[in-house]
Amino acid sequence: MKNNGPTRNGATATMTKADLVEEVTKLGDLTRRDSEVIVETIFDSVIGALRSGDKIEIRGFGSFRIRQRKPRIGRNPKTGTKVEVPAKKVPYFKPSKELRDLVNPGAKTAEASSSEGGKA
Repeated sequence: MKNNGPTRNGATATMTKADLVEEVTKLGDLTRRDSEVIVETIFDSVIGALRSGDKIEIRGFGSFRIRQRKPRIGRNPKTGTKVEVPAKKVPYFKPSKELRDLVNPGAKTAEASSSEGGKA
């Protein structure tokens, strides 16, 4: 990532696939090409599993799965006309408790505080 932290307009920096490849390259005696193959293989594996309807669970990170959206009537924001939106599958990511705790250090989760509330 080239820019760590908020920018002048308050937006945060974005890690790209190239940045991820660079991070993998730094980890050891790997060429940039080897790192690209590793990153692409991981992404292709996740995509392949989701396409086949499998759930991917990475302990300490989170899980990926497919959610089915029902067909609905939407609205074209430009013209205001009603539009039929077909049913579709969308990828969904649910972070693990460990990842949430790493992103929010020191924050109590609702789950932890509710279980402590019952103790005397």
